[in-house]
Amino acid sequence: MISLKTEDHETMTSKPPRHADQLRQVLEEEIASNHLAPGARLEEVALAERFGVSRTPIREALQMLSASGLVELRPRRSAIVAALSLELLLEMFETMAEMESICGRLAARRMNSRERKELKKQHEVCGKAGEVNDRVLYYEENVRFHGLIYAGSHNKFLTKEVKNLQRRLQAYRRLQLNISGRMNESYAEHTAITDAIFVGDEEMAGRLLRGHVSVQGNRFGDWLSNLSTAQLVTDNMPS
Repeated sequence: MISLKTEDHETMTSKPPRHADQLRQVLEEEIASNHLAPGARLEEVALAERFGVSRTPIREALQMLSASGLVELRPRRSAIVAALSLELLLEMFETMAEMESICGRLAARRMNSRERKELKKQHEVCGKAGEVNDRVLYYEENVRFHGLIYAGSHNKFLTKEVKNLQRRLQAYRRLQLNISGRMNESYAEHTAITDAIFVGDEEMAGRLLRGHVSVQGNRFGDWLSNLSTAQLVTDNMPS
């Protein structure tokens, strides 16, 4: 089990979140950064008071978090933050990298001219978010960028599965953007990926997407440090 402590916490927005998806994003980041630790109770009434909303959007947000595996919903009891081992988290990232690689290879072979132009346009949108250093906006546009590649694979089963895993990992992928310089690196990687898909280089597109998603080498150390600058307890860690 990962048990992390963080001293600094920054909410996703300066305004109190009002809607279920906004609430989901705030709680998602608090879980990923261990502001809400594994096993923490998520009381609907307390959360509604905290955010100044009714219990309905709170309930909807918790259902979204449950679908992504971050929260456990318990009948007639409070929801709790799910425990996730570091081993499982790394295995999920490894699987995600391979699935994105397959999507990239298929997209390079199967995307039509309209889809390629749409991907290039979305890449430019990501760049504008990066220029204003808007981490939240960049992540949202980044999700749309990857979604176009999934759709461009023209494999509905693969698209459904990779989106499911993307939802489970989104809190942790979002945290990667907290690493200094990562947003610029991500955009540069997007540029190379877009170019490879545009020219139909399947192997290059697959290799670039695998590297883009993987947490390895120096990036792994930075990412792990960003998860916790104070304490890391790992049960069931690989030896």
